[in-house]
Amino acid sequence: MSILNILSVGTAQLAGWFGGYEVILIVVVVLLLFGGKKIPELMRGIGKGVKEFKGGISEDSDKQEDDKKEAGTK
Repeated sequence: MSILNILSVGTAQLAGWFGGYEVILIVVVVLLLFGGKKIPELMRGIGKGVKEFKGGISEDSDKQEDDKKEAGTK
């Protein structure tokens, strides 16, 4: 077995899906760190961040399309 095969097997194991016990452990740690009342605020903030990110991407793509149209007419 070559070193490349060994590395790819190790990487595949690390990149696998989380099992049930891992998810439960992560949820418990998050609850302990942030508390039950802070989690909705945290999720709300993440949602706003994702929404702003998507808006920024769409604005950028719209600007690129406008630039292409202007360059094509000149």
